Amino acid sequence: MGLHTGEPVVTEEGYVGIDVHRAARIAGVAHGGQIVLSERTRAFADDARAVTDLGRHRLKDLAEAERLFQIGHEAFPPLRSLNATNLPIQPEALIGRERELGDTLALLETARLVTLTGAGGSGKTRLALQAAAELVDHFKDGVFWVSLLVLPTIAATLGAKDELVDFVDEKRLLLLLDNLEQVLGCAEGLAALLGRCPNLKLLVTSRAPLRISGEQEYEIPPLPESEAVELFNQRARRAKPRFTPEPHVLDICRRLDGLPLALELAAARVRLLSPQQILERLGESLTLLTSGARDLPPRQRTLLATIEWSYELLDESEKQLFGRMGVFAGSFDLEAAGAVCDADLDVLEGLVDQSLLRRTEDDRFFMLETIRAFAVDRLRHRAESDQGYARHADYFVDLAEAADRELHRAAQRASLMAFKSNVSNLRAALSWALRHDSEVAGRLTGALAQFWFIHGGWSEGEGRADAVLAAGGLSQRIHERALFCSALLSVALQREAAQRRAEGLLRTAKETGSIWGIGRALMLLGWQAALSGDHERANDLFGECLVAARAAGDGWLSSVATHDLADVALNQGRYDEAQRLFEESVEIARSRGDDDMVARSIADLGQASLRLGHEEAAIRLFLESLRLGREISAPDVVIADLTGLSAATADTEPSLAARILGAADAALAEIGVERQPTEQTTRDEAIGTLLRHFGEERLVSELEAGAALSSEEAVEAALALD
Repeated sequence: MGLHTGEPVVTEEGYVGIDVHRAARIAGVAHGGQIVLSERTRAFADDARAVTDLGRHRLKDLAEAERLFQIGHEAFPPLRSLNATNLPIQPEALIGRERELGDTLALLETARLVTLTGAGGSGKTRLALQAAAELVDHFKDGVFWVSLLVLPTIAATLGAKDELVDFVDEKRLLLLLDNLEQVLGCAEGLAALLGRCPNLKLLVTSRAPLRISGEQEYEIPPLPESEAVELFNQRARRAKPRFTPEPHVLDICRRLDGLPLALELAAARVRLLSPQQILERLGESLTLLTSGARDLPPRQRTLLATIEWSYELLDESEKQLFGRMGVFAGSFDLEAAGAVCDADLDVLEGLVDQSLLRRTEDDRFFMLETIRAFAVDRLRHRAESDQGYARHADYFVDLAEAADRELHRAAQRASLMAFKSNVSNLRAALSWALRHDSEVAGRLTGALAQFWFIHGGWSEGEGRADAVLAAGGLSQRIHERALFCSALLSVALQREAAQRRAEGLLRTAKETGSIWGIGRALMLLGWQAALSGDHERANDLFGECLVAARAAGDGWLSSVATHDLADVALNQGRYDEAQRLFEESVEIARSRGDDDMVARSIADLGQASLRLGHEEAAIRLFLESLRLGREISAPDVVIADLTGLSAATADTEPSLAARILGAADAALAEIGVERQPTEQTTRDEAIGTLLRHFGEERLVSELEAGAALSSEEAVEAALALD
């Protein structure tokens, strides 16, 4: 039966007119026992909950699609409209996902089976529904959504009374099969259906691929930060109309990996909690993320239930490995998985297939933090928990020490990459070791010292080293290395305690007869003297350091001491000598493959060229150092080069010079230290020249414009000088 409300025309033959025609067409798409209403009639219903929204349908001979409703909630086959579909109407527009939607639609143009995979809560179903809705007009025999799939369910959804294959036959159909991970065993039946129905296409959502011929898998990533923030804010305003976005929302989105379900559940909490309070309560727990919409399936009402649903689909060996992998923070490679977790390749692949483990483009693995929190909880309940964390710490301290040994040699870039790729795991291992194994904590601190120094992790490294030293319980050799780490980074940060720490390292090294420690302590004390302006004292200390380095055959320290002697000469106005010593330092560093020391020495060689009036040579040197500094991610080198380039180009390219100087100032302020004396002199000269060009007000404006640039933008602008 079909019902429509309108104004018919009365004739001798009865009621006629467009509204009568519309009512007939509505009745014509309904099934036996089904009462279908037009939107106009639906408006007169006493109880809106007593009707089911069937979406918009194209009716024969009617130009405009009609929104149709059904009295009651009984399940019927799809309406027999021109664009037959049973896709549920979505209450809100899809946020973001433009790229993923476009990719899915493009894949469906050529592939007959497209499977959207991804972690629970990543928005696979919502994306698939959107893609299917956009294709309704492209499949003349219909687009249908089937949840909790088995082949008989497809038949019932389509209203097939005979064999499903015979019913589908050559019809142009798109079936959206949702949550297929529950019944992967039906994959063979689907393959047979596709094989016998040439115009049928399947769009599948699953946490694991089907693994049948012709399948095109497409993994749905978490939302990008901007889209995640937009989703959170929209859902928060739905829960609390006066909600105002604030900075903590971005941190919430990062903590929840940009998972749409997690964001929606968290946003619902703004009724009672501020974003800051939500962030504080998240921690490593998923219990805050409950109370999802009641019209969702139970497995999707809390994030915990969504992840647990995937977990229960694993076999026992997969469950065991999943829990063990909770010890990893950030990404890890296959070797680490084997060494720490005894990972079997097939079992590992099973976790990837179930979207509980993800693979990066460079063949590393990682868990989304929300999933990792669940894995940590599972590991906590296993007897092997303590052993797992100990194995993790042992593996990564060995990795860090191996990388540190090569950090100032030909394999420097590979070593830096080893540190950078595993920095989250190194932090996690150090945090665990501080509580459970002081010697491992000390070894990690010593091994990380030079990486922290090169990579700009000065404050973090200093705090970690001080915590290790305060905990005590270290062997003599490990204590010395932790003390060096603390002293090195406190000198870099220009702390008041830097002198005391460097003197403490020298005293300890002399007591134990450690040439390694004595040489490094002399280096740090020389830096302190140079920073205070006592260049004579600095020159003596660097000279002693060079003697100790040569006696120990320490190539890195020899290069550093030579560089530092050159720096003293530069500050004392002995420019030709400074140039000669910087060139010698570059030669030593290059012979060792030490790009970090090469970059630092070339930057200061540029300073010497500036003092000698060789601006063009200085620009070439600063650009060479800048490229190296960017490649090895050494922020202080980049800052020094931008400052030098500003001074060298202040007359010829004043606007660019001012902007890259503004960017350098902003980067330095972010680190929280002052410039070295040589650098400060160079900056002062640049400012003097720029003031003559612009005047104070214009110069301030140019510097502010530079400060607004990202580091990469400033580097690219500077490299354009080449």
